[in-house]
Amino acid sequence: MASAFQESKLRGMFAAFDADGDGYLREEDFTALIARWSRLPGVGPGTELRARVEALLMGWWAALLETGDTNGDGAIDMGELLALVDRLPAMVADVTATADTVFDAVDSNGDGVISPEEHRRLVETWNGRPEELAGVFELLDLNGDGHLSRDEFRLLWRQFWISDDPTEPGNWLCGRFAVSPA
Repeated sequence: MASAFQESKLRGMFAAFDADGDGYLREEDFTALIARWSRLPGVGPGTELRARVEALLMGWWAALLETGDTNGDGAIDMGELLALVDRLPAMVADVTATADTVFDAVDSNGDGVISPEEHRRLVETWNGRPEELAGVFELLDLNGDGHLSRDEFRLLWRQFWISDDPTEPGNWLCGRFAVSPA
């Protein structure tokens, strides 16, 4: 069962996915997320990267339905999302493949690294709005070289989605979040 810490960091992601703010995730919310991602350079309609992003997001939507939609209503609430999160430690290859597609979508200049500005674009694309990120990138830049390599990003992505350890830097990959008292 997902911990209170995991729930607190994923609550913001749930809200970001819930495009209409009704407290449930539906296929339309994932379609809206695809539309947000399509505004990134290189992810426009008709591109190979757009096809990968769409397949990725709709694949996770299908996994959510399969794992969490126990009543078959086509809607996922926060508890049902956490049911999938409980399975992610056994799905490391899928989580890593997701990281690779997200990395490619965010690396807008194709230099093979994510800059602080590209990281900001990632967070604001996920959340659908500007975010306060002062000091966050410095937590993520594990070797202090001013960018995130693909390997760093993969590790941080896995930490964000799987980790229950509040000290791991990947918890901040998708921006700041309010930590609920235990």
